[in-house]
Amino acid sequence: MSLAGAGWIMVSYAVFPNLRSFRHRLITGLAVSDAFMALNFLCSTVMNVGGNGIAAPENTAFCSFNGFVTQVFVIQTDYWVLTIAVCTYFILAGHKTQSTWIQDHELVIWALPWLFSVLWASIGLGVSGYENIGAWCWFKSDTVRLLVNFIPRWVIIVTMFALYAYLSYVLYKAHTRLSSVQDASPRHLESGITTQEGSRVASIHEGVKGRSAISIRRLKRVARLMLMYPLAYAIIWSLPTAIRIYQATENKPAAFALQTIDKASIVIQGFVDAVIYGVNETTLTSWRARFSRQGYPVSHAMDARGGNDLAADAVREREWSFRLRGIGSPDDTTAARSTVSVGLEEDGASSSSMEPRDLRA
Repeated sequence: MSLAGAGWIMVSYAVFPNLRSFRHRLITGLAVSDAFMALNFLCSTVMNVGGNGIAAPENTAFCSFNGFVTQVFVIQTDYWVLTIAVCTYFILAGHKTQSTWIQDHELVIWALPWLFSVLWASIGLGVSGYENIGAWCWFKSDTVRLLVNFIPRWVIIVTMFALYAYLSYVLYKAHTRLSSVQDASPRHLESGITTQEGSRVASIHEGVKGRSAISIRRLKRVARLMLMYPLAYAIIWSLPTAIRIYQATENKPAAFALQTIDKASIVIQGFVDAVIYGVNETTLTSWRARFSRQGYPVSHAMDARGGNDLAADAVREREWSFRLRGIGSPDDTTAARSTVSVGLEEDGASSSSMEPRDLRA
């Protein structure tokens, strides 16, 4: 399941140009790690099922290698989800300098999860070593696994909660500001201008309302999804963490059923990542469009140049606002501004910092 989930993300990225934005490339990096981790688990399982158990003395070298790879990619997936969260925060929260830097140094961003995961796995190999734990090889000591893997993982989960909670607040405020467009009326702009100009203003206003309605729904959906990311990881890793604590403190194994669920929670990580990051409206619509010979939906995903759909909305809404200001009288400027340019400025996510230049691929 994890291998299939990782494959879904990688194939979608390879097939659809609208899924090759900066954030999608980071998600693809996560999928690559999930695929390697799933293949590593598959190798040890095949050996055990085939009768050539990884616990056999002649397989000591393989067990060390298997444990090393397990450690590399288990913690590497943690680093990837943290990287995705931090980069998303910098881009959507309006940190122009940081968002520009991370996109100008994408290779550095890609290298960090690999560098730290290989480093810590190498230290683990030299200091503690990897032994058979049943289905695969890893740190034999629950205390070591708890300190090296689980405590840092929960620090990452809490950090993700904080980042995504703040972004949800920013998007909620933007949603509130966009909602005002639904009540805006072109009557204030039509006074003192010709019938033809008035019709043009009304037409533009309807366009703004239509775009704003779409943006409102998208903002609400994105805000909900952002909080689901850390929540899903917290649920998945709760039982394995509890088992590590129990076995480390009581010095006896947990019930076999709980140990089975514990290992299953780790093995399905790639599938969960695919559901969280890879199964969304844009991906599903892209596949439907491919089989129905329709065009790919670029407006619902991150901009083909790498910009987030919210950033693209901001630019488009600003253009509508500028057009309105150009038609109305000086007294109409305030009314035109109320039609929103996705209105993230006061929330720390200025639309100027979210121009395509700063969100390019």
